[in-house]
Amino acid sequence: MIGTRGSYDLVAERYADELGDELRGKPLDRGMLGVFAELTDGGVVADIGCGPGHVAAYLAGRGVRAVGMDLSPAMCAVARRTNAVAAGAADMTALPVRAESLAGLVCLYAVIHLDEQQRAAAYAEFARVLRPGGYALIAFHTSDADFPDGGAKTLTDWWGHQVDLTFHYLDSDAESEALVTAGLVPKARLDREPHPDTEHPSRRSYLLVQRA
Repeated sequence: MIGTRGSYDLVAERYADELGDELRGKPLDRGMLGVFAELTDGGVVADIGCGPGHVAAYLAGRGVRAVGMDLSPAMCAVARRTNAVAAGAADMTALPVRAESLAGLVCLYAVIHLDEQQRAAAYAEFARVLRPGGYALIAFHTSDADFPDGGAKTLTDWWGHQVDLTFHYLDSDAESEALVTAGLVPKARLDREPHPDTEHPSRRSYLLVQRA
């Protein structure tokens, strides 16, 4: 099966064309990223599941030393070419990063492709690579008109490519508990409705947590 990595390799160029400028229409996302940039205080930050690198580039524009990591090598190539982001392929459940070396990390809409056990492994990795006091900002879909919390959507065709992707709609309380189990302390949470005409019409949640 083609899997998540292969699927995103196939759609990387189109994804960048369609979504690379999405932050322009997302004021709450920009606000959360601004708070995150201030909290990381000049340290190195990783954008995990960076896609075409637009979030890492946005943070860099606010003085953050940001690097990108994505499961898809093609996405990393797009990030380097279009956003001048230092990006490399990596699996978030086994990050090629030294322990306690990051001031922060963002992971926006990437954990949705992991099942519960894989998310627990990813959260443990987030805690491992963050320095004490470091912050993580994690965002995910919670529901839409067709799928409730805990639901899952399978996509087999995307922009004319045969893909194999599962999108999990996550429960904010359950993910908060899983992050606590990994050693990440909740600091703030934002739940929001979708921005009309800008994104998939799903409800979303943002969790800001801190390494103890």
